[in-house]
Amino acid sequence: MSELVFEVTQEEDGGFCAECLSENIFTQGDTWEAVRKNVQEAVRAYYFDQPETPKRIRLHLVRDELLAGA
Repeated sequence: MSELVFEVTQEEDGGFCAECLSENIFTQGDTWEAVRKNVQEAVRAYYFDQPETPKRIRLHLVRDELLAGA
């Protein structure tokens, strides 16, 4: 396994939620730096007893923007 991809969304309260697209790994953080750290910790915990771990972790920030009609 070379890479895990996480879809990251920003919550209304300003925090971030990250969900892995290929494994059952989910975490969150109040800031971008916190969610980055929490994703790394969650991946280490998920693979703690596995001989092979992902070489890269990709964070894909998804923005959903609602524009009011003109």
